[in-house]
Amino acid sequence: MNLTRRPRRLRRTESIRALVRETNLSPDDFVYPLFVCEGEAVRREIGSMPGCFNLSIDEVVKETEAARAEGIRSVILFGVPDEKDASGTQAYAEDGITQRAIRAVKRGVKDIVVIADDCLCEYTDHGHCGVIEDGEVLNDPTLDLLARTAVSQAEAGADIIAPSNMMDGFVEAIRAALDRAGFEQIPIMSYAVKYASGFYGPFREAAQSTPQFGDRRGYQMDPANAREALKEAELDVEQGADMLMVKPALPYLDIIRAVRERFDLPVAAYQVSGEYAMIKAAGRLGWIDEERVALESLTSIKRAGADIILTYFARDIARRLR
Repeated sequence: MNLTRRPRRLRRTESIRALVRETNLSPDDFVYPLFVCEGEAVRREIGSMPGCFNLSIDEVVKETEAARAEGIRSVILFGVPDEKDASGTQAYAEDGITQRAIRAVKRGVKDIVVIADDCLCEYTDHGHCGVIEDGEVLNDPTLDLLARTAVSQAEAGADIIAPSNMMDGFVEAIRAALDRAGFEQIPIMSYAVKYASGFYGPFREAAQSTPQFGDRRGYQMDPANAREALKEAELDVEQGADMLMVKPALPYLDIIRAVRERFDLPVAAYQVSGEYAMIKAAGRLGWIDEERVALESLTSIKRAGADIILTYFARDIARRLR
């Protein structure tokens, strides 16, 4: 037996393992998702997402301050308005919940990057991501509302616009609207590859965005398709996206890798609510070591090629990495 090569030599101690580690996580990698609701001093735990909350604007500022102190540089805000209508009016209202939250966070927290999710599902009474006619989501009329939403978010002070609706041409429409309004410096983090996934369930509880009829398979991607993901990403690059996102993350590590290898833009991946909830639930039952599995899961997402990771574990793991 030839034992000249002994890989275990480099695994012998934690110091040696750290020295040769190929993939290293940092709080700089994380974007922390926050759900913003009306009221004051509201901190309402989300039943299917233990440790996550619907937060009033004052509490969002406090949560962002705490995250920034732990080394997290970016948050993404999801609005949960009290009033909803067929056109998602509160998504692009000057005094909408998200716009007010953006202003408050930018005033209250130094050196924080605020990303604004640009979608309509949290704001429509039917729970779909666009304008409805005869039970169908209309693509082009929806683009106008998404563009209005992006401009209103930029006017409120958002640093990055992150459109998540999967309408055809959404990046081009938003880029044109931002440029016309004088926000040509604002980047777009496109949800370029967003699958119609069963892992979104807890998010829909948090954002109160469950569709009132049908589902979103007519505009979100079929989980069976990989080549289509590269086509979607390529279209967004052509339309002016500055960053590309894959969502969900862990079930689509192959897609993250494929997007990373094909395109030179920064690649983001969203460890979605269902991924978080499974780890939390198994950890609470004592079936797994929650922190260890969360760290392993996030490491695998970065190893696959993600530069940016949106995760509800951001604060927990940032503390571990300090």
